This record gives sequence, C-alpha cells and structure tokens, in this order.
Amino acid sequence: MAIPATQMRPGMIIKHNNDLHLVFSVEHRTPGNLRAFIQAKLRNIRTGAMFEHRFRSGDPIDRINVDEVAMEYLYQDGDSYHFMNTESYEQIFLSKDVLGDAVDYLTANLQIKVEFYDGKPVGIELPQTVELTVVETEPGLKSATASSVTKPAKTETGLVVQVPPFINEGEKIRVDTAEGAYLSRA
Repeated sequence: MAIPATQMRPGMIIKHNNDLHLVFSVEHRTPGNLRAFIQAKLRNIRTGAMFEHRFRSGDPIDRINVDEVAMEYLYQDGDSYHFMNTESYEQIFLSKDVLGDAVDYLTANLQIKVEFYDGKPVGIELPQTVELTVVETEPGLKSATASSVTKPAKTETGLVVQVPPFINEGEKIRVDTAEGAYLSRA
C-alpha cells in the first residue's frame, strides 16, 4: 500500500530498497526557499542496521501490511517494555531497539497496536495523540496567553516538548505522536 512520505510515522513498517525497515523517527523539514523534505531514521528489520534517509514530500512509500494486535502498555523493566494482549492476556516484551522513539510516548495503560510480521513483533503503532504530565518546566506566566513564545517542558516519559508559557508543572498536556509537538492542555 503506497502512502506519501508526509504520512510516515514512527513505528511504521515500510519497504525501502526491497527490504523491510522500521521507521524510528520522522522530521519534516522546510529549509528556506528550497522544497520541503522528510528526514527519516530507519532500521533494517533483517540486519538491524540504522541509517537516515531523505524522502521528498510526495515520494510514494510502500507501507507493509502487518498483523496488528490490540495491546496495553504495562511497564518498563530496564530496556524491556512489557505489553499485554487485551483479549488473551498474553504478555510480550519489546526492547528499546525495536521501539525507537516511540518509548517517549508510552505511559501506563496506554492502548496501542503491536505489529507482527511473520509471527515476530516488529514495532508498534501509537495513537495520534497522547496525554503526558509535565514534571519539570519554568514557572508559568499568567499574562502570556496568545504569544508565540515557548519554553521547554519535560514530561513524565522524559520527552522534552516546547509548550506555551502558561503551562505549569503537574499539568497534563496533549502531544502529537507524529512530530512530538504540543497540541493543547488535556
């Protein structure tokens, strides 16, 4: 199934150069007066090799259909992330190498889809947005409501997101999983 490069998301499985690759991270770049492009970090599923590739925005990407199983994220144990099948209650764990940047969006009891290819878990599909709690940021400003100024905020998973100045520690925010960008308060 071909999709444009702009619809690539972390955790997807794509076919690139006749090999299966897991998309680790995706960055949409628009440099000055040049054409926009997508900078993607890919991991070859067969060899495990990591590399970056630049796609033009309109390039067709072959997304591989994999078996998706609804699962719930349970907990992290070192470099292992544990998931439970919501129907059979069977548990599996995936390493950080398989998950890539998706680990920044995993919170307890998050409902996700784990992708299996030939019976082997190869990645996860995150929801479009996740709610994360801000654990560390500078004190908020009451009067700054409609400015374009942002400040960094560290979330419970360790992800650092640029947020408006009125966000304070302890607040829940909604984050876009495709770009890691602040959307709104939760």
